[in-house]
Amino acid sequence: MANLVKSFFRISTLLCLILALSGCGLCLGVVPTAVSGGAAGVDYTFTNNAYKTISSPVADVEAALNKALKKMDIKKTKREAKEGKVSVTVVTGNLDIYIDLKEVTPTVTQMEVNAKEGVFFKDKATATEIIVQTEKNLEVEK
Repeated sequence: MANLVKSFFRISTLLCLILALSGCGLCLGVVPTAVSGGAAGVDYTFTNNAYKTISSPVADVEAALNKALKKMDIKKTKREAKEGKVSVTVVTGNLDIYIDLKEVTPTVTQMEVNAKEGVFFKDKATATEIIVQTEKNLEVEK
């Protein structure tokens, strides 16, 4: 019985170590940008979606997002708007990108970008760059 418990403990420890080293969100949780090397202020959910809270209304953030997507030559395929939320779907050659803009207050918007490559892989760099370019466009407008 003791050997079975030791074996289970060793396998569990090894599995967690492998998952942590592979960047598994379940083991790492939210990874701050200071650790992950992303753009200043961009954080990641445990599912590796990039997100940031921006001090601008949803309409202004959406206009800046549209300019960023155009500059990056990314085509918008779908847009849905509900009260306080805008969801945009875009596609590149190998990525499906889902962008949500949620109103926190009338002058604050939370932006979340999920850049997926297939079922299992995420492109955090592209998701982060979309946020960075959107913010640059907002700064130019001010």
